[in-house]
Amino acid sequence: MTTPEFTANRDDYCYRHPDRQSFVLCQRCMRTICPECQTQAPVGVICPECLRDQRKAESPAQRRARRRASGGPVAVVSDTRPLATYAIIAVTAVISLLQMLPGIGGVITGQLSFWAGYLYPSLSGYPFEPWRLLTAALVHGGFIHLGLNMLALWMIGRSLEPVLGRWRFVTLYVISALAGSVAVAVISPGTTTVGASGAVFGLMTALFVVGRHLGANVTGILVVLGINLVIGFLPGIGGGIAWQAHVGGALVGALVGFVYTRTRRRNQRALQIALLAAVVVALVVIVAFVPPLIITGGAGR
Repeated sequence: MTTPEFTANRDDYCYRHPDRQSFVLCQRCMRTICPECQTQAPVGVICPECLRDQRKAESPAQRRARRRASGGPVAVVSDTRPLATYAIIAVTAVISLLQMLPGIGGVITGQLSFWAGYLYPSLSGYPFEPWRLLTAALVHGGFIHLGLNMLALWMIGRSLEPVLGRWRFVTLYVISALAGSVAVAVISPGTTTVGASGAVFGLMTALFVVGRHLGANVTGILVVLGINLVIGFLPGIGGGIAWQAHVGGALVGALVGFVYTRTRRRNQRALQIALLAAVVVALVVIVAFVPPLIITGGAGR
């Protein structure tokens, strides 16, 4: 085909800039577009009008993914095996099973369980042992208690850990466990508590927040979370359940999940660490400067 033939064919000119000759077609509408009007697509290029229509049809998850991709590099989890989940389950199961053995079980429970009196020695007369805020998550009130918590941890961890990465997942678990114990100390200081329920509730609410951020269907998570929270308040059913730990872990887990969704890029890592540290400091301040109303002595002491 000769040059004059090209020139005479108006289809060889950009439909948005009729004075610009081009031989590149939009892959969606097949109209000619000049370099200024071309946007790279997975295959070929598309014109501005098709790009606008494509973005209107995006799901919320696709829209957020596109914004994250255009805003800078995002931290990517390379190994998706939930090894941290398995490790937490293994350590907790071993300690909790040893706790159930005759003879040594009572000693393990007495050394690791949490009671607010260990945070306020001047009021209780007991030694100051703040590490019990975390070690309470390693012991349980029986095999069923252990089994239910570890089953929930396994189910949630398989979905959440690959998304967050191992260290973020472990950090979330530890902070949620801490929050559960802090809630018990402040709301019900006379209660002795054991179990990983506060940490598990933190994982559950974080999964809800992260799932919402990614555009996933989180209705099932919300229903399960609601049922488990309500059970702790039901007389005859929730008796003996430290609902305070559930509420504390759930609230702080949601907060940590929110922090993760807003600081996922590599250049926000320092900000993420600072925000997580601020959450821990806030929990320490709460338990240190909001003294319990009543300290009567721990159960089983």
